[in-house]
Amino acid sequence: MGISGIALGQSDPRIADTLRKNALGAPHIVFFVIAAAAPLTAVVGVTPAAFQLGDGPGVPVTFLLAGGLYLLFSAGFTAMSGFVMSAGGFYAYVKAGLGPVFGLAGALIALSTYTSVAAALYGLFGFFLNDLVRLNGGPDVAWWIYAVALAIVIFACGSRSIEFSGRLLGCCMVAEITILLVLSVAILVTAGPARPIAFAPFGLQAVLAPGLGVALVFVVSSFLGFEATAIFGEEAREPRRTIPRATYIAVTLIAVFYAFTTWTISLYYGPDHIQQQAARNTATLYLDAINTLLGRPTGFLMETLLAVSLFACGLSFHNTINRYLFALGREGCLWRGFGRTHHRHHSPLVSGVAQIASAMAIVLAFALAGSDPYGVVFDWMSTFGALGILVVQAMVSLAVIAFFWRDKRGLTVWRRLIAPALSAIGLATCTVLMAANLDLVSGSKSLVVQSFPALLLLIGLAGAGLAVWIKRRISSQ
Repeated sequence: MGISGIALGQSDPRIADTLRKNALGAPHIVFFVIAAAAPLTAVVGVTPAAFQLGDGPGVPVTFLLAGGLYLLFSAGFTAMSGFVMSAGGFYAYVKAGLGPVFGLAGALIALSTYTSVAAALYGLFGFFLNDLVRLNGGPDVAWWIYAVALAIVIFACGSRSIEFSGRLLGCCMVAEITILLVLSVAILVTAGPARPIAFAPFGLQAVLAPGLGVALVFVVSSFLGFEATAIFGEEAREPRRTIPRATYIAVTLIAVFYAFTTWTISLYYGPDHIQQQAARNTATLYLDAINTLLGRPTGFLMETLLAVSLFACGLSFHNTINRYLFALGREGCLWRGFGRTHHRHHSPLVSGVAQIASAMAIVLAFALAGSDPYGVVFDWMSTFGALGILVVQAMVSLAVIAFFWRDKRGLTVWRRLIAPALSAIGLATCTVLMAANLDLVSGSKSLVVQSFPALLLLIGLAGAGLAVWIKRRISSQ
């Protein structure tokens, strides 16, 4: 039986392979979400650009504003999670609300953008680890060799049980957050007349400062991956309670923690000087601070944990993409082999092979072209990924409204209409802002980068076309 043999979006009952049931609690799912957000990588690698190009000392409050936007999104998202439970994540939500045509369009956009994020992480890992080894007396190795090595490790971890990944990501998350908290506490403890504790970054003036829109573009990318709360619903214990709890905890933790760490670093350099310091020392803004306050060994530890952060982020996205492919294969939208799982670990093994192969194809293509692993592979691919996921998130908000429009299902007007409508407006605004500032986000004025919106449209149309083709094949049987 091929993809034309069953109705679009219906599982083939002859495929017995399933994901592991009742494997994850709320803490495990929170680990996946925060690992995907890559706290250390986001803080050290992304926030300096937000300080420099955005609203300077207003970055901390920008994180709180973005957190508020995603809490609005979560209100409708978690309301729908009680009625839609699938490893297909956002695809399942869009399909349930807007129909299979939009659903498959969103699925292909999500798959392509998450795969590009994975490729970006491999590129950054290769670049960063080679620098770390070389600058500490080790050999100078081609960046893509480290990228391939990371892919092998991630595949080995991802093919094991989901509990294994959850425990591993929990350890990584604790290490990342601890080193950032140590730096933040050191800044607060050493505050004095020269570096006073000030709350101006949270004031109205910071909110209204020029550059808020540009800062928001960088900040929202720090929330990528929190759809994991729904993707792992089939593997969660008591999913109707676990998914909403994990979603709200993850969004709140990300927003508050990033606001706190960016606030303390702005205190270290001074709210009036953080923008200039970020422009002058974009790559070393946090490392300079920790080396000065806590010594070079602690700074080296932070650099080492950056590699750990990238590994954790890569593993989280690997598991996310696996389950997208698994769900689409199981439902007959893509090759049914993707719906097969490991006989013992119940992990999407075939999908894992496909995910690693696709990401490595992108990485090796860039390597053969001689592309810069940081300025091209990471910057371009992460920009494409962030833009695409914003599009899908906006689609999900509209899907929530459409889903409950037909049947209120006893929910309040806030959760089924007002909150998702506000989040749709906010996410659409962020999408437009990012599309208008692709050169700033990617650091490139290349025509390839400027074509990203058109490319996403073509991918969406391809998904819609695939859905129409499947429907016609079914009706002709």
